[in-house]
Amino acid sequence: MSSSGARCRAASVPDTDTDERETAVTLKKEIGLLSACGIIVGNIIGSGIFVSPKGVLENSSSVGLALIVWTLTGVITAISALCYAELGVTIPKSGGDYSYVKDIFGGLAGFLRLWIAVLVIYPTNQAVIALTFANYALQPLFPSCFPPERALGLLAAVCLLLLTWINCFSVRWATRVQDVFTTGKLLALCLIIIMGIVQICKGNFYWLEPEHAFHPLQPYDVGRIALGFLQGSFAYAGWNFLNYVTEELIDPYRNLPRAIFISVPLVTFIYVFANIAYVTAMSPQELIASNAVAVTFGEKLLGVMSWIMPISVALSTFGGVNGSLFTSSRLFFAGAREGHLPRLLAMIHVNRCTPIPALIFTCISTLLMLCTSDIYTLINYVGFINYLFYGVTVAGQIVLRIKEPDMHRPIKVSLAWPVIFLIFWAFLLIFSLYSEPVVCCIGLAIMLSGVPVYLFGIYWENKPESFNSFVAKLTHLGQKLFMVVYPDGGSEDGNEDEDEAG
Repeated sequence: MSSSGARCRAASVPDTDTDERETAVTLKKEIGLLSACGIIVGNIIGSGIFVSPKGVLENSSSVGLALIVWTLTGVITAISALCYAELGVTIPKSGGDYSYVKDIFGGLAGFLRLWIAVLVIYPTNQAVIALTFANYALQPLFPSCFPPERALGLLAAVCLLLLTWINCFSVRWATRVQDVFTTGKLLALCLIIIMGIVQICKGNFYWLEPEHAFHPLQPYDVGRIALGFLQGSFAYAGWNFLNYVTEELIDPYRNLPRAIFISVPLVTFIYVFANIAYVTAMSPQELIASNAVAVTFGEKLLGVMSWIMPISVALSTFGGVNGSLFTSSRLFFAGAREGHLPRLLAMIHVNRCTPIPALIFTCISTLLMLCTSDIYTLINYVGFINYLFYGVTVAGQIVLRIKEPDMHRPIKVSLAWPVIFLIFWAFLLIFSLYSEPVVCCIGLAIMLSGVPVYLFGIYWENKPESFNSFVAKLTHLGQKLFMVVYPDGGSEDGNEDEDEAG
């Protein structure tokens, strides 16, 4: 076995059993504090703040209220992240909210969270981010028209395949890619903020003066303001992704909460000040009319250097695809380890210690989404469900406090924080149901389609021997093909398969 394989052998295996120690592999703990912050910031900041912050402004009806929405949404995100920090160190397992929901509310609830993530959420989100990368990467080659759809799909597929290979090859490589591209997008946003400060120093702050900032572009409406908060919440999506890779964190009890406390306030600061910068160069009407706000901003202020903005968006989305592949594969890995997905997805490479089957599964499901024309429709359907499970997970924190009051909690936050989040969460869900009942109901139907799958695949234990034999042969074939085994501490059956593969 190579030296990289030796590095990832489990230290907990007794020294007296040399042969067993030689075959034991586990996920490496290679994610330090800097990379942990890169995962959170890189997954939150995708293309949204560059492309279309107009949704919050349009629904808030004024510049001043839009900035308040961005700020309050960041505060609520910080509160929810605080709740997840407690759960993450109390239940220190990879898989994030799936693992927490399963442990607190049972197998069916956890499976439904996993089902909607596997079926729609991650494949569609990754496909859209990859397409956005392709669109902005090709824009300089097609300055006067849209790039051909076939070229967009091909470049998006190349992006996915390249990043999947990097993630399969090395955890360290994947985290370095994340660090580099997160730094790049932060530098681009800092450039936007600095240009905004320069504009303010020149006296271009008409829309930031109170009498103009709160001048309504249209009559204020509570329902539309709620939609503004919902769109702001979606812009912060990704704040919980570090919880998916808890087992690969160096010193998770310290670095998980530290990374959250550093990253979420940083993103909130950047979002608010980037939006302030935008309105120093554009009127609210121009901002709402623009399909790519950062590009329009660059064209107004950067002149011949305006190409920086589309390239920045492309780099930002490239890093976003990498972060999503890295974390979603760990979610599928955790689900397979719990018996909720095929066992092959819970295996890791004997030398590289990366979950290659889970990564390839994630890549294939995303490539299939690139072939459909209904990606954005599916995202609308399941966005409501994704937010629903955030509230269920935070409610689980309160339930766990009641059921297990003496459980060891390295971090213990006041119960006032989950209550505040749940009030805000209920407010948004009620208005979502009120404003888009059909979309929300279709999302619920997609989620509930997982119930019969759960009953057949997991609840029904006494399946025919021929079916079990067929699945075992496929798993064994996959082990040979990908050179993977169960990590140390896997299931008993998994260890048997590991011995067979050896």
